[in-house]
Amino acid sequence: MPSIPLFPLNTVLFPDGHLPLQVFEVRYLDLVKKCIARSEEFGVVALASGSEVQRPEQHEELTDIGTMARIVDWSSPMSGLLQLTCVGTQRFRINSASQLKHGLWMGEVDMLEPDMQVPVPSEQQDVAEALGAVIRSLQKRQLPTTQMPLLPPYKLDDAGWVANRWCELLRMTPTRKQLLMAQQNPVLRLELVQDVLCESGLLE
Repeated sequence: MPSIPLFPLNTVLFPDGHLPLQVFEVRYLDLVKKCIARSEEFGVVALASGSEVQRPEQHEELTDIGTMARIVDWSSPMSGLLQLTCVGTQRFRINSASQLKHGLWMGEVDMLEPDMQVPVPSEQQDVAEALGAVIRSLQKRQLPTTQMPLLPPYKLDDAGWVANRWCELLRMTPTRKQLLMAQQNPVLRLELVQDVLCESGLLE
């Protein structure tokens, strides 16, 4: 059972998801510098309660499923600040977590199997087509890669990938996103996303 450093956030990271981070707390600067030097990943986990920035007498409660993050780009515009671009890789389940003296969380985790690559069912083809339209619209705006919310390769025929990208784009509570990320069946996750799109008036 591996032990990994954890980075609690008020957001949910999905596999293949794009995550920009600004790091300035000492507990995370040390972590990130080690990950960069060793080409290692760290675990991103959503907060069930508490704040991203450590405060005296604050209690942080973590959700039980998170996603490993790989640093793909970084810069240090000033001393004590690191700007990161990360990509989500593999999900994990936390069996136990403890906080070190300087505030860094460590977790004993089990790595979860990645989504099976399942074609988008015909009943959810409109979900994939709508996402394709969003991607084409973003490409026409010629945004810098760092500002693109969706990064290639675009797997519009993969049920899990399509579901995950919509989960990132849609305005949902972190709790709802967490439940969708934790869903092991990619087709069921896609069906649930389709329901959200219909509720939002984005699909008929």
